[in-house]
Amino acid sequence: MLSTLHLSETFTFDVGTLFMEQSRLTCSLSLVVISITLAHQLIFPSWLPHIAGTMTAAENVCYTLINVPMDSEPPSEISLKTDLEKGDVKAKTEALKKVIIMILNGEKLPGLLMTIIRFVLPLQDHTIKKLLLVFWEIVPKTTPDGKLLQEMILVCDAYRKDLQHPNEFIRGSTLRFLCKLKESELLEPLMPAIRACLEHRHSYVRRNAVLAIYTIYRNFENLIPDAPELIHDFLVNEKDSSCKRNAFMMLIHADQDRALDYLSTCIDQVHAFGDILQLVIVELIYKVCHANPSERARFIRCIYNLLQSSSPAVKYEAAGTLVTLSSAPTAIKAAAQCYIDLIIKESDNNVKLIVLDRLIELKEHPTHERVLQDLVMDILRVLSTPDLEVRKKTLQLALDLVSSRNVEELVIVLKKEVIKTNNVTEHEDTDKYRQLLVRTLHSCSVRFPDMAANVIPVLMEFLSDNNEAAAADVLDFVREAIQRFDHLRPLIIEKMLEVFHAIKAVKIYRGAVWILGEYCCTKDDIQSVMTEVRRSLGEIPIVENEIKKETGEVKPEEEVTVAPAQKLVTEMGTYATQSALSSSRPAKKEEDRPPLRGFLMDGDFFVAASLATTLTKVALRYVSIVQEKRKQNSFVSEAMLIMATILHLGKSSLPKKPITDDDVDRISLCLKVLSECSPLMNDIFNKECRKSLSHMLSAKLEEEKLSQKKESEKRNVTVQADDPISFMQLTAKNEMTSKEDQFQLSLLAAMGNTQRKEAADPLASKLNKVTQLTGFSDPVYAEAYVHVNQYDIVLDVLVVNQTSDTLQNCTLELATLGDLKLVEKPSPLTLAPHDFANIKANVKVASTENGIIFGNIVYDVSGAASDRNCVVLSDIHIDIMDYIQPASCTDAEFRQMWAEFEWENKVTVNTNIANLNEYLHHILNSTNMKCLTPEKALSGFCGFMAANLYARSIFGEDALANVSIEKPIHLGPDAPVTGHIRIRAKSQGMALSLGDKINLSQKKSNA
Repeated sequence: MLSTLHLSETFTFDVGTLFMEQSRLTCSLSLVVISITLAHQLIFPSWLPHIAGTMTAAENVCYTLINVPMDSEPPSEISLKTDLEKGDVKAKTEALKKVIIMILNGEKLPGLLMTIIRFVLPLQDHTIKKLLLVFWEIVPKTTPDGKLLQEMILVCDAYRKDLQHPNEFIRGSTLRFLCKLKESELLEPLMPAIRACLEHRHSYVRRNAVLAIYTIYRNFENLIPDAPELIHDFLVNEKDSSCKRNAFMMLIHADQDRALDYLSTCIDQVHAFGDILQLVIVELIYKVCHANPSERARFIRCIYNLLQSSSPAVKYEAAGTLVTLSSAPTAIKAAAQCYIDLIIKESDNNVKLIVLDRLIELKEHPTHERVLQDLVMDILRVLSTPDLEVRKKTLQLALDLVSSRNVEELVIVLKKEVIKTNNVTEHEDTDKYRQLLVRTLHSCSVRFPDMAANVIPVLMEFLSDNNEAAAADVLDFVREAIQRFDHLRPLIIEKMLEVFHAIKAVKIYRGAVWILGEYCCTKDDIQSVMTEVRRSLGEIPIVENEIKKETGEVKPEEEVTVAPAQKLVTEMGTYATQSALSSSRPAKKEEDRPPLRGFLMDGDFFVAASLATTLTKVALRYVSIVQEKRKQNSFVSEAMLIMATILHLGKSSLPKKPITDDDVDRISLCLKVLSECSPLMNDIFNKECRKSLSHMLSAKLEEEKLSQKKESEKRNVTVQADDPISFMQLTAKNEMTSKEDQFQLSLLAAMGNTQRKEAADPLASKLNKVTQLTGFSDPVYAEAYVHVNQYDIVLDVLVVNQTSDTLQNCTLELATLGDLKLVEKPSPLTLAPHDFANIKANVKVASTENGIIFGNIVYDVSGAASDRNCVVLSDIHIDIMDYIQPASCTDAEFRQMWAEFEWENKVTVNTNIANLNEYLHHILNSTNMKCLTPEKALSGFCGFMAANLYARSIFGEDALANVSIEKPIHLGPDAPVTGHIRIRAKSQGMALSLGDKINLSQKKSNA
């Protein structure tokens, strides 16, 4: 497919031609990864056809990369000449390699040119022929005054023979090599042979002949002035898809009118063409329609046909082009449907995410959003993908598009997905997916209250789920629903009582108890709550019952367990039996305990304090509802008995942990309130608590509305009359707006250039990233531009020879500290006096931590007998901020990560900033972190401030920070802020690096 040198030390690779050779490449849609290894393997992934549409013959088409070890000393010219004249094929091959490397390092070697022509050029060995193509490319072909060397006439004759060689590979390789020649005197005698290659039987020769003709036409039009006409005739009669693709590509750039004429003759057969040709046709249509909008109607139908192509790459590009050419609802719907089909059918998750991003971009346009709303159910088909990130984006997109017309269908699908997660065997992401579904259903119910009645019964089952995170989300949803929707309260209370006995997590139990105590208002509901509490507590007094079990007075056969749900409270308000339990044979002693008793025996008495508050609420409410004194006293005494027996248990030695003083005080307070039953306490417990919840929910709702308002403002971009005009010719590449070529944008995205964190002035931003490596008085001056690109760093080092000597074997030697890895050793250079050169080095980054790149420049002075000279470089510090991005998470997720992460770094505040809010914003700007604490909680001034910060690295590492600061008022109004910042992360490097960054940037610059 491609001509490469499979040699032990040398590897050549024509990069530009890679984008021309498309006939045997797969056309599925995927990310571009082109990896060239020293094992001489080419890895072509599936998104290459799209790149072929962008890196066309408009660029310089051929480059040669040679990678060789430079451990040995360079050989002498005499020994090379001997090997080239008298050696066997193997010796000549090795000698020719060494000659190539020496010429690349700056050696002239004029005496070897004739030797190679006489003794190497006539050989028919394929390896030597490949090496010769490299040699002729780099060898000087002219005299110092610019005239062509006489010897090159012999070489030209060899080219002509190779162009007529019976082996098609030699013909094709020679044609590709001719693309690199810039000497018209060499090319002129070869034109008849090149033209003849257009009629060769093998497609490999024909398609390279097209490339050769195009490059010659572009560089020296006088050598083949009829090239467009010749290629057009060739295209009409050609059958091979790769040859047609190259010919059509040439016409696009050389004579667009002829390309359009050809397309108009076969526009109805486009769907039957090969995918690589279809991609080029899409590109042509895109460029023509953008340059001349009146042509859109002519080509829209063709683009529609290409949406049905068998190639995913073609479908993707056709859909993108259709969106840019037309904003009609039918066009947007067709493109969106095409995107959805691609997401469902493609197996690569990267492809799914890329195409999902395109759908999200469509949604951001106000008129397109209405069209996409009709496709919500199709979008939900993507949920069949097991990848969590894809599901997350899909659910968010569906939630943004949902309307009153399709919310019912959306809820039905989500309910089915929720039920599926119960039946699926436990997977790593099943719990997280269930949590996502719960949150989505929650959002649907809040936005569309009519749906809440359908959602609640399904979600309530999750309260007994083993996954505490999903159950906690359900609990938050239930709490919000029962507060906002009065008509749903009976349903929620009923379902809550049904699942109450099955709750396994103490946090969920605590929340459920609070909800029942706060919203049970009828006599029957209150009695049911008391029944459930007694069932989950077991037989009382607890201490006496536990001691009997330990001493064996209560036999295992007689031990009690939870009975099936039944009403055990009589109409008089008393219990029908002494215990709300029934006898059954247990499996294990600890598992046999009712849930609440199990929590208490484990020492978790905070739930007991919550239970005491709940019992106080329902008892006070029962007293106000029931007028009969005997029933009132019976119910209140029952509640007080439960509290007293819990206090007794906490003070005994039976639980694993004793009860805390705070919990004792809370339970004692509740006992005192019930003993008095004053109206004031009734108002505090049964009215003020609910007001606090109402305030919290209303504040949360205001925040959501504010964020939605900001998003809508971002979408509605308004152009003011005095806005500056952006001239395309004067605009830096990363400032291109929507008018930028979409193909070029796609190429940049595929190459990983997706980070757009440059400053407003990109040129100034680049200058800020230049690091001086040596002094101005050093014999070699060096400076580096550090370009951070997601997972790797590219060092572009400028090396200047400040001496009057020629510096040979000038080598940049680098080493790294931290989680950095040098990918390849930069090749040596030869620098003429006062000459300069650029050396590029790639460094891979594996994790988010501060890294250091250090090294030196070594060189030999021409003609000097001394040892190698060395210039030590300054260190290059890699900033952690290039990898950290602001992110959001819920309070529950923050607390969970805070508990799980084991590395903590405590940074003491040492600043000259005197204002709390100003210091917080300074830290946020310096660390790229996001403040999770709402703005309302930070407003005002009380002398103290606490805030939670969160960020995530591009490697998926989480960074948490808690800022606790105060303003020492007693030291005066100008006193600086004091306090500390605690940082937590999963890895030590992340925590330390972030702490170092905060330490370095705490003080505000006076500049």
